[in-house]
This record gives sequence, C-alpha cells and structure tokens, in this order.
Amino acid sequence: MASFNALVLLLLSGLSCCSAEVCLEPQITPSYYTTSDAVISTETVFIVEISLICKNRVQNMALYAVFSGKQFPVTWGQDVGCYQVSWSLGYKSTHAGIYEVRFFDEESYSLLRKAQRNNEDVSIISPLFTVSVDHWGTCNGPWVSTEVLAAVISIVIYYLAFSAKSHIQA
Repeated sequence: MASFNALVLLLLSGLSCCSAEVCLEPQITPSYYTTSDAVISTETVFIVEISLICKNRVQNMALYAVFSGKQFPVTWGQDVGCYQVSWSLGYKSTHAGIYEVRFFDEESYSLLRKAQRNNEDVSIISPLFTVSVDHWGTCNGPWVSTEVLAAVISIVIYYLAFSAKSHIQA
C-alpha cells in the first residue's frame, strides 16, 4: 500500500510540474502583414506577429489562434516572448476590412475545443487577447493590360505619322 501511495504522489507531482502556466495581465505588441496583389497569387496570406509580456513572466507558452472559426497553432519566434501565426484564404473570400484574431492559451483552448465537441456556444469563452488585422483588400491589377495599351499607342502614333505624311505629299 505504501508503494501505491508513493506512486500516486509521484504521478501527481509530475503532473503539477508539467501543467501549463497561465499568463497574467498579458501585454502585447502586435504587427501584421496581408498580401494585396491578386495578379500573381490566388490566395491572400495573413501573417500576425506578437510580442507578449506576462506579468508573472511566463515564457514560451503554447498559444492557439482562432480566425473565422478555424484554429491555428502559434509558433515561437527566436526572441523570447515573440510568437507568429499565419494562414491563407482565397482572395475572393477576403474583402477589405478589419478581421479579429483571437488568441488562447492551453487552458482556454481546451475549453473552446470541449465546447465545440459538445455543440455549445463558443462565444462565451474569452480569449487571452485579441488582435485586429486591417486588410486593405486585394488589387487585381490595372484595368487595361500593358500589351493592349502599347498596341493602342502604336496605332495612334502610326496614324498621326501617316496623316502627317499624307498632308506633306498633298
């Protein structure tokens, strides 16, 4: 019986040291990038980088991002407290506007996944923090291609030169 109690105590102490710490009062410095050129790509890419400082100095914690109901793992950067997440969507489905990206720690993310499995309301689960990404939309290029414009200019120059030649010879 004593060995069983020792085993339980060992397992509980192992679990307590491996549990994730919670970030208290997170302070973030976000930056983001979105692609805007639809001429050379078929998708819009979103990249969000975050510098995170916690009051209790938690570092390299596992974070998860949720954007439009889709979940993405957040990677650690080389610098302490720097994180990055990226994803891509078809440019036809991403319009200009402000998009909200919600970030969750392990505890709140597990609550979110549990609520999704049980078909419960996930909006009541509060994220650790939220980042607003301002996407300006995508540009499909000029209305007239450069080849057509060059051809029209060439025809106009030829017409003007031919007209001038006809007036001189007349």
